[in-house]
Amino acid sequence: MFRAICAALLLLALLGAPAQAGDRLPVRGADISSLAKSEDLGGVYRHADGRRGDALRILKQAGLTHVRLKVWVDPADGYNDKAHVLEIARRAHKLGLKTLIDFHYSDRWADPAHQTKPAAWADLPFDRLVQVVHDHTYDVLSALRRQGTPADMVQIGNELNGGLLWPEGRWDNWPGIAALLNAGHDAVKQVSRRTKVVIHLANGADNGLYRWWFDNAATHGIRYDVIGLSYYPYWHGTIEAFQANLTDVATRYGKPVLLAETAYPFTTADKDGWENIILSPEPYPGYQATPQGQQAMIAKLYDVLREVPGALGLVYWEATWTGVPGNGWDPEDPSSGNAWENQALFDFADRALPGLATLGAG
Repeated sequence: MFRAICAALLLLALLGAPAQAGDRLPVRGADISSLAKSEDLGGVYRHADGRRGDALRILKQAGLTHVRLKVWVDPADGYNDKAHVLEIARRAHKLGLKTLIDFHYSDRWADPAHQTKPAAWADLPFDRLVQVVHDHTYDVLSALRRQGTPADMVQIGNELNGGLLWPEGRWDNWPGIAALLNAGHDAVKQVSRRTKVVIHLANGADNGLYRWWFDNAATHGIRYDVIGLSYYPYWHGTIEAFQANLTDVATRYGKPVLLAETAYPFTTADKDGWENIILSPEPYPGYQATPQGQQAMIAKLYDVLREVPGALGLVYWEATWTGVPGNGWDPEDPSSGNAWENQALFDFADRALPGLATLGAG
């Protein structure tokens, strides 16, 4: 019993005690990777009262602390590249917002079902692939530091359930996964020892997945600072299962945890004629697809996070991805639409929704 008490005290010292009700968590963020393209195509953002404003300033005034920006290597539409990431980071920094940089190591979306190597890297031998992961990571992050906007946190890969850069870094080749992720980790730390490295998986309520993945990470010496999770309530299981998994991984691996992606619809309507992903009027029991339901879900997720030792906070996915023609999901197809605009934090009249204030209140 004495050993158990000592172990519990040590863990609390490492992770910190759970936040108390009403405490603001240190990370209150939003992924805004679509913002640069939206603005270039005429996207408008307004305060809740209808006044037009700068999207980043509206986020800051709502109480947000971080913006998340994904990095693609050679995207077909030219967005989510190094130049655009630098520009948005510069604007964010001027307002006092920190950045979470999300390397996909792809020319387009990387997620549990897609981990496609950039075209320029497709035929590289493994040792060169490891080196180019390092060099690409270092190049973007050192450019951010040189302009005075160093990254606060960095994801080495996105939703890595099945690894990255398939096939060399696929789930059935853990030595390959480890070499690639550690190359990215080391590049981060060479730029700044203060920047935290995040390893990010999806399916945030799947405890079996997280134990399998991070047990293997420990076995193969994968280096990281923070465990990031995606949890979409309508896809990934119950809120109770999510909380149980958060608590387990925080205590089992002794790392802070971050809800790196989540979202919820404020309507079932469509703005751009491209069918939305989530159509149900009540995607999760008890939480309707309304502005109030969206707001209530964000508040509930913060309540869950406050119960978990070492929980850093929440990053809302694509808060500014509104229904702007041309700003669709496929970088290779300008005619593609946005299936997510009913989950943004701005309504179809471009006004900030109540959920944004709740996100900022944290």
